[in-house]
Amino acid sequence: MTDTITIRRPDDWHVHLRDGAMLQAVAGYTARQFGRAIIMPNLTPPVTTVAAAQAYRDRIMAALPAGADFTPLMVCYLTDGIDPAEIERGFTSGVFTACKLYPAHATTNSAHGVTDIMKLTGVLDTMQRIGMPLLIHGEVTDGDVDIFDREAVFIERTLAPLVRDYPALKIVLEHITTAEAVDFVEGSGPNIAATITPQHMIINRNAILVGGIRPHNYCLPIAKREKHRLAVRKAGVSGSPKFFLGTDSAPHEIGRKENACGCAGIFNAPYAIETYAQVFDEEGALDRFEGFASLNGPAFYGLPVNEGTITLTRSDNPVPATLGEGETCVVPYFAGETLRWTLAD
Repeated sequence: MTDTITIRRPDDWHVHLRDGAMLQAVAGYTARQFGRAIIMPNLTPPVTTVAAAQAYRDRIMAALPAGADFTPLMVCYLTDGIDPAEIERGFTSGVFTACKLYPAHATTNSAHGVTDIMKLTGVLDTMQRIGMPLLIHGEVTDGDVDIFDREAVFIERTLAPLVRDYPALKIVLEHITTAEAVDFVEGSGPNIAATITPQHMIINRNAILVGGIRPHNYCLPIAKREKHRLAVRKAGVSGSPKFFLGTDSAPHEIGRKENACGCAGIFNAPYAIETYAQVFDEEGALDRFEGFASLNGPAFYGLPVNEGTITLTRSDNPVPATLGEGETCVVPYFAGETLRWTLAD
């Protein structure tokens, strides 16, 4: 039995760091584990310009603990009327790493998102030409589509035609939750990849609804049936270069989760790499862990792998019930439980 793992320092290809006091409270958790992270742009107001991205990057760097070796990779939030020239300027100048497509009203702070992908023709043409990745929250938002079917319907209605019409566009289908998503990514060419969260490899919808409503297990896309969890988990540990780490860690103050209309999001950042390691260990796939965590993402984005390493040891790792206080008091994923791997200092 392997009791110690050393891998190239990993990256998080999908994380929410928020802003203000919450940014100050959570940024260090991500920087402790990851060399880089794709930073979600769904602030209020959203990050839609080069200047806004630069200012947000500066706030992130100021929030990091002293001595942190971490690079935030900034993302442009797409709107119906966004200027393709601004996107190209941001990408060629090294400010924007990718663009994010939120269907309007799909998740937290997505009211400014895209109402019709046909309005992005100029943007998509530009991104395909310059080789800029498109990151997608893959859900339809039609009121007549069941919330558990929204990812599969998006793939059929929107993603498949998009891939057909823009064959050279690099696309990451983020935080996949269904067997349909796994099948689509596996069946597509090398320009199509997906991120996988720890929670979608671990919980199904019972974890939200059985024994009472459990708001801290509620995220979007919502966890699905067990067959989908198994499909996503199998893809994550498969060794396929098409799948890589993206936590979708999304902190909300405890009162915003535990109320009559709780926010979507699971805060997994403090113990993310240990949680993933536990999944790979359970599947007998620790030999594939470095690829998923540290190699596949950089290869897809065309970036070098990190030079440093991290080490995890097999040892009990108790997760506290809460972290922070006041307006930044949050409940971490696996709160009150004990993980079996620990990240060495």
